[in-house]
Amino acid sequence: MLGTTNLHLLFRLATVLAGTAASRYPQSCNSPIYCYGDLLKTVQLAELYNDSKTFVDLKQKGNPEETLNKFETLMKNTEGMPNKDQVRDFVNDAFEDKDELLMWTPEDWTEKPAMLQTIADSQFRDWASDINVLWKNLSRKTSKDVLQHPEQYSNIYVPNGFIIPGGRFREFYYWDTYWIVQGLLLSEMYDTTRGMLENFLSMVARYGFVPNGGRVYYLERSQPPMLIPMVDSYLTATNNVTFLKNNIQLLEAEFQFWMVNRTVKVWKNGKEYLLARYRAPSSGPRPESYREDYNIAKQMSDQKREDFYINIKSAAESGWDFSSRWFILNGTNEGNLTNIETENIIPVDLNSFLYWNAALLSKFYNSIYDFNKTKYYHDLAEQFKAAVAAVHWCEEQGTWLDYDILNNKSRNYFYPSNLAPLWTKCYNLEEAEYYANKTTEYINDEAILKYLGGIPTSLSTTNQQWDLPNAWPPLQVIVIQGLDYTNDSYAKALAYELAKMWIDSNYKGYQKSRQMFEKYDAIIPGQYGGNGEYEVQQGFGWTNGVILQLLNKYGDRITAP
Repeated sequence: MLGTTNLHLLFRLATVLAGTAASRYPQSCNSPIYCYGDLLKTVQLAELYNDSKTFVDLKQKGNPEETLNKFETLMKNTEGMPNKDQVRDFVNDAFEDKDELLMWTPEDWTEKPAMLQTIADSQFRDWASDINVLWKNLSRKTSKDVLQHPEQYSNIYVPNGFIIPGGRFREFYYWDTYWIVQGLLLSEMYDTTRGMLENFLSMVARYGFVPNGGRVYYLERSQPPMLIPMVDSYLTATNNVTFLKNNIQLLEAEFQFWMVNRTVKVWKNGKEYLLARYRAPSSGPRPESYREDYNIAKQMSDQKREDFYINIKSAAESGWDFSSRWFILNGTNEGNLTNIETENIIPVDLNSFLYWNAALLSKFYNSIYDFNKTKYYHDLAEQFKAAVAAVHWCEEQGTWLDYDILNNKSRNYFYPSNLAPLWTKCYNLEEAEYYANKTTEYINDEAILKYLGGIPTSLSTTNQQWDLPNAWPPLQVIVIQGLDYTNDSYAKALAYELAKMWIDSNYKGYQKSRQMFEKYDAIIPGQYGGNGEYEVQQGFGWTNGVILQLLNKYGDRITAP
């Protein structure tokens, strides 16, 4: 683990960040190999790999100066126009596919966590036991060589072991980890969880925020702000108040990053509200999807191209990469990736998350008797709650909706993220029955129960992976738990029905393939999802965490199909 003494050295920076609100945009990657420049462009456009991420995950055999010198020689010898074979020879000479992550068995892994005994059905119990074993398959530690030679890697060194999502994702990811943590805590892996939280805290200390994932090219953006809720889950399970006291300044610094760099003033009905959006301002294509972005944007004007690159990265920051949710064409969500306008959409879920963050910070400060900060964050949470009610709630539709600041209108389309305020309790709790009734009506009106494979990510059929027919694990639990939290009897019954559908679909898929997938088909129970920029991935961190949560909640009354 990252020792308390070392963390205290980072807290001085945290104090500055929290005090000054970290007023700059995040430190972008400064690597002319992994993040920008002619070398990256030349290699990625040569199409050496089916997956553009493959190249930017390679290790350099020498230092960056040597790599750049070899590239300069290549360009000189080919008059700036190397063919595919010449580029491949250069890459083979200058790079190697060395996995910088080491297999690791967490010391706190246990074969039979207590939650298994709460699952009544023996088939589901065995399945949960298998999922518990998967944590060992997904556990990694960063090689010390990355610490000693960071300039040769795109990987960002972190001191503690962690859980990767699986498949092509051989590094940690930000919002994935929230649901992974829920599963780890049910598996009684408290030390592993603390180590992963300390890894994220080290990111905040170094960069002022948690990046999208554990690669330098992800320093161009973050992901949904879930660090503070992760810490709350850990504290609930362990009551480790010392951990909170030692880290609260870093938590506050990460929250302030979002407040300073991602908020915008929104006018509605003659009033001004401060709300957040996803916006990742940096130039050029995403390094890990360089070819894909470049080819979409190459026919655009210079200004349109740079706007596109910002909006495509902003959508990646949302975690929803990609979806009709971020398209604006003639005021609708139609179109394709050329119509992506992420920075002009105020998302329901992000602002619900920030309400939650502020409310939790208030709770944290109250627990350590800092009552000035308690009040400050309580008041800020109330401001977010009021803004979400004023800008996002749509009485006519009976739900919350994203808001389009380009056209000053609500976006009346079904996305499970519309219901995020139920999950974070970003509404007046004395009106829980009202919102429960409205939400159950909304789900029935949209005929969501006909999708037997899970709640669809949208009702728009596109070739994007965050649209129909895909169903994603985090969105299931946001809706299911949100309904359950209202304590309304009908909403709780609907939550159970949705949970059973998702559990049955995942179990059916597991029985067929012995794999857990990152996403599933909402129409065909047990079928894994598709579409998007890469093949469906298996593993899978957040899928495992969500299933363990749902089995822990409903396992005493649910039976295998």
